[in-house]
Amino acid sequence: MNRIGIIGLGRMGSAMARRFATEGYDVHGWTRSGRAVEDIESVKDIAALVAVSDTLILSLLDGAAVASVLDQLLDCDLASKHIIDTSTVIPDILKTRNEAIAAKGATAVDAPISGGPELVLAGSCGIFIGGTEDAAERAQATLAAISNRVFHVGPLGAGLVMKVINNGMIQAYFAGLNDMMPLAKRAGLPMETAMRILSSGPAGMPMIADRLPKILGEDQSVGFAMSAVAKDNDVFLRVVRSFGLDAPILEIAGKQQRAVVAAGHADADPAVMVPFAYDNG
Repeated sequence: MNRIGIIGLGRMGSAMARRFATEGYDVHGWTRSGRAVEDIESVKDIAALVAVSDTLILSLLDGAAVASVLDQLLDCDLASKHIIDTSTVIPDILKTRNEAIAAKGATAVDAPISGGPELVLAGSCGIFIGGTEDAAERAQATLAAISNRVFHVGPLGAGLVMKVINNGMIQAYFAGLNDMMPLAKRAGLPMETAMRILSSGPAGMPMIADRLPKILGEDQSVGFAMSAVAKDNDVFLRVVRSFGLDAPILEIAGKQQRAVVAAGHADADPAVMVPFAYDNG
């Protein structure tokens, strides 16, 4: 069976490692911080991970981390290896190294994930693959173990663009809620009433309906941190601008996200944006 090596064991990387293990895969992990995941065997360095893996999956915080890891991988024997970068970073980091990866006998795709760790564990996150047909087919066969929603959307880099479009629309929806919740408060409309009606009607969206317990304070768990949402917004804007386009709604959303983070909610679930908008309206 395909041996899986996970590089980066934060919330998403840990969830992937556990999901692959549950599906019966041989999984090893490595992270720069030395963080370990229960029941997942860790190795001492990237070279050791390459040695025990057929597929190497990156789940890293930012572009600097991805660039560093890819450069370290290029110092290893990558013959027949497959690299899947699920990190939300600008596509050029992988694209500019793809020729060197191919020269080492390996293949690579970008495959960013839409949905938090809870959806990864449930096997229902969205995964958008960018790469050649052969590389994407190999990635789809691997990633089918962690999601029933895996899409090959185009050439290398297209996966991240699809995530910008998909998650950008989610951010746009939250930006709209930021405008509407103060209206609800000033009119004496309880936030719970407004959100229950929205989440169950045509103006709702699945992400809001799924997070309603978190929005209403009934569930304190964190699927994805606000600080990461704000970081992603910066990536989304850079990608949009790289195509000569503007996204004013993403700029507005980013300003709102930074305000929530600055108010002390960096580690909170993004659901906090709704009561924050209501309370400060």
